Amino acid sequence: MLAFAGLGIVMLAGVLAVIAFGGSGSSGEASGALLTTGSCTEKQFKGLPPQHLQNPDTAVDYNSFPPSSGPHYASPAPWGVYPDSIKQTILVHNLEHGGIVIQYGPGVSKGDVDKLQSFYQDDPYGLILAPYAKLKSKIAATAWNEPAYDQNQDSNFNKV
Repeated sequence: MLAFAGLGIVMLAGVLAVIAFGGSGSSGEASGALLTTGSCTEKQFKGLPPQHLQNPDTAVDYNSFPPSSGPHYASPAPWGVYPDSIKQTILVHNLEHGGIVIQYGPGVSKGDVDKLQSFYQDDPYGLILAPYAKLKSKIAATAWNEPAYDQNQDSNFNKV
């Protein structure tokens, strides 16, 4: 599992570099930013405890956008490139398994989407690429943020 986490960090760094230096997105000022370049801001959020949901339509109040940890649907999505968006509750399960989720809004240029698809083709393992309308003209690369909580106090920890 640690190897997947390490691979995820390396992949995320690569995606962020492609977007920061090759993309045409706009930067957004954010509190808690770890890294900001001309077109990329990296943020880290406190992890939320995982919990399997029986319904992918369950409303979840995530602390990041797009979500990086927390309650999620019991089944992950197959890794791949998708023409349509995927429910965030499903994608969070993929993140928990060490994957990277790259999503882009409808305002992202076709050229940038082509670059993302090319990036995916270079190494498709543990990666999902999909549109997400709420991102508007932005691209988001998300990785699981290890939850910082006391496992002994979380009644749902062993029930997932």
